Amino acid sequence: MREAGIGCLLVINLAAFVLFGIDKRKAVKKKWRIPEATLLTVAALGGGAGALLGMYTFHHKTRKPKFYLGVPALLVTELVLLWYAASEHFFI
Repeated sequence: MREAGIGCLLVINLAAFVLFGIDKRKAVKKKWRIPEATLLTVAALGGGAGALLGMYTFHHKTRKPKFYLGVPALLVTELVLLWYAASEHFFI
């Protein structure tokens, strides 16, 4: 069970990272873009670390408050939830 959860988190974080890269490339080429709501949803579904890494790797969405404040807030929330889930309190 725990391994499946870790695997899911790795996949969603990789997806978030890749989506930020794709969106940046499309922005540079002035093509159809990935909606901001999609990027934030993937970050909120557990991809906060991948989204944050993608933002700063690709220098994408780093000037928009909902991203430079929202994505780190989502990541902190995810880390707190993971810590709580991993603690003994969760299994009582």
